[in-house]
Amino acid sequence: MHTYILQIETSTSVCSVALVESERVCQSESLNEPNVHASQLTILIQDLLDLEHIGFGELSAVAVSMGPGSYTGLRIGVSTAKGLCYALDIPLIAVNTLDGLYEGFKTDRKESALYDLYIPMLDARRMEVYCAAFDKTGDLVSNTAALIIDETSFDQYRDHYPRICLFGPGADKLEALFVNTKGITIVPGIQTNAVAISRSVFQKYQMKDFEDIAYFEPYYLKDFVATVAKKSPSL
Repeated sequence: MHTYILQIETSTSVCSVALVESERVCQSESLNEPNVHASQLTILIQDLLDLEHIGFGELSAVAVSMGPGSYTGLRIGVSTAKGLCYALDIPLIAVNTLDGLYEGFKTDRKESALYDLYIPMLDARRMEVYCAAFDKTGDLVSNTAALIIDETSFDQYRDHYPRICLFGPGADKLEALFVNTKGITIVPGIQTNAVAISRSVFQKYQMKDFEDIAYFEPYYLKDFVATVAKKSPSL
């Protein structure tokens, strides 16, 4: 019997979906364009199922990247995942977005074995990021947090972890800040994607580590702050 799991990642500007069967990726697709989540997510999902020639009724579970990340992106991804689970009466699985970034980097990048500490980052605003820290065995060293980054932000790790790697959408803007800092390497261009969470998703599925669909909410980390456009002086 096939165990098809639909995986959704919308925590950043990337809108990404994957169809996975027992940890084997059958189909995946990503769009990295602004403001496409609401209009394109369900289209991408239907495309994956059509490519694999299966129907929604053959899905065993839906998994979603739970955050932190973009308020709007997370809301769209989680509401879509919950809606499918309600309609199909299947379980919902949630994975921390930073866990997914770490797993994807360790799996896809050959140079990932060179480091002692891994700090995946998501962009927040200005010099602020959402980040966590993992050692080379995958153990969590520092929990998910929102930090304002300066030259001293990682000094507490440097004695114990001489080779620190920063990566993810939040790390790219920090290249100039750490360009001359010994022991800190930034690997640019690492993006979120729905494939990266496959190992965690399948482990949670086997353990029946499911979310309560009625009460599950995205992990926003910080409260949403709405902005209002300033009125033109002529008005």
